Amino acid sequence: MKNLITLIALALMPTTALAQDDAPPPAPKWSLAIHGGAGTLSRDAMTPEKRAEYEAALQAALDAGAKVLADGGSAMDAIKAAIMPMEDSPLFNAGKGAVFTWEGTNELDSSIMDGRDRSAGAVAGVKTVKNPILLADTVRTKSPHVMLMGTGAEQFAAEQGFAVTPPEYFATESRLRSLERMKAEQLSAIDVDLKFGTVGAVALDQNGNMAAGTSTGGMTGKRWGRIGDAPVIGAGTYADNRACAVSATGWGEYFIRVGVAHEICARLRMRGILGTQDIADSVMAEVAELGGDGGVILVTPDGEAIFSFNTSGMYRGRATSAGVNEVAIFGGEDQASATPEH
Repeated sequence: MKNLITLIALALMPTTALAQDDAPPPAPKWSLAIHGGAGTLSRDAMTPEKRAEYEAALQAALDAGAKVLADGGSAMDAIKAAIMPMEDSPLFNAGKGAVFTWEGTNELDSSIMDGRDRSAGAVAGVKTVKNPILLADTVRTKSPHVMLMGTGAEQFAAEQGFAVTPPEYFATESRLRSLERMKAEQLSAIDVDLKFGTVGAVALDQNGNMAAGTSTGGMTGKRWGRIGDAPVIGAGTYADNRACAVSATGWGEYFIRVGVAHEICARLRMRGILGTQDIADSVMAEVAELGGDGGVILVTPDGEAIFSFNTSGMYRGRATSAGVNEVAIFGGEDQASATPEH
């Protein structure tokens, strides 16, 4: 009798319910966003050749990180894979192509954070490390500290087997001309750095883990050991699996004062009815109200890949498991939605 009742119940069950039970689980999501700096970018000054050069560099970085995620790799490995090509490119203000300090040196800052356990590593003012993002991660994994600076960071790098990169590797003629112009015309760093070339990446992997990383040469003509937001956890970089992963670029002093990266993640955890884009935009509006400019990239546990910037442009790109793959430079150029399907 019990078997008969079961058979009758199954026969009366809607076919849609049976189909849902038999349906395979949804494929794991992943998403990635990158940036190569935000600032006052002029469409008129951007030649087709220069635009193509930047777009190709952004696409190469995006593809490197996306491949890691598509193959099932970790968010941490993906952001390192995406940032290193930009550190190696003279187009960006990070690694090779970093701006010059007032004294005519290149000083590099970087940070990285794992959203799984909020472990983080950062370095500031290093001069002999080709890929500072790798040193920041080594601080995270091989030291009891979060941030190392200057000669101490370089000593740690040597002890960890990093090759010493000669200073001339980082120097480029265009960055030297920017310093010379600043001194000759008595300009401020902001007048010279009409675009900020800091690079960064944020990622969500197929296991639901997030990570963020940022790398920069700072501001042209910086003095007295100036450090911006890029190596400051909570200002230029933050990742927390409960909320988001963020990397920032722009006028670092203001991003530090607002605590931009952490502020966005904190608001997302208590968001209520506000959308991700609204929250990111509201934090960037606070930066603007104080007098600062720049932008952020972020990903969320739902697979969103978001940009927010209060400048005329930001070198950027994003890719997701839903098929989004795009790079852009100026405002309003994003062609595809990166909001995940539900």
